[in-house]
Amino acid sequence: MLPEDKELLHQFRQPLTREKAFTAILTKYQEKLYWHIRRMVIEHEDANDILQNLFIKVWKGLDNFREDSQLYTWLYRIATNESLTFLDQQKRRKTTSFSDDENGLSNKIKADEGFDANKLEWKLQLGIQQLPEKQRLVFNLRYYDEMPYEEMSRILDTSEGALKASYHHAAKKIEEYITKN
Repeated sequence: MLPEDKELLHQFRQPLTREKAFTAILTKYQEKLYWHIRRMVIEHEDANDILQNLFIKVWKGLDNFREDSQLYTWLYRIATNESLTFLDQQKRRKTTSFSDDENGLSNKIKADEGFDANKLEWKLQLGIQQLPEKQRLVFNLRYYDEMPYEEMSRILDTSEGALKASYHHAAKKIEEYITKN
């Protein structure tokens, strides 16, 4: 069993146990962060690249982590920001309109070799990709990560009420999408 975050942070700050503690942090959070990123950017390769960038930033910034929030919250905030930055860069690289870019995410899902438009999980994924970026992020954090609104509020620096409204609107839009398709 892995040590608690406070112990891992203490070990990270000690030169002799720094690498071991960092490896333990990777082991503890890598899969959750990967899936959080993957749901935002869709493609495995992109998610892996972002995850690697994230852990480079964590390695460089962990000494300055003030522990005002939980380590988990801090990591999710970095993962979210890295993913949003990646998506913004993708949009700027393309000369297509915003709606075409959103269709590009849907096309990535449809290109998956296991794609079956009749299966509910694929309809759900396509419905999620139709959402505006912020609603998509809130929906993924709540639905897949089962993250409490209080925690999301710290990560996204948004009020709990606004997050609840975003989730409600997202769920309604996804429901409509699944019903119509």
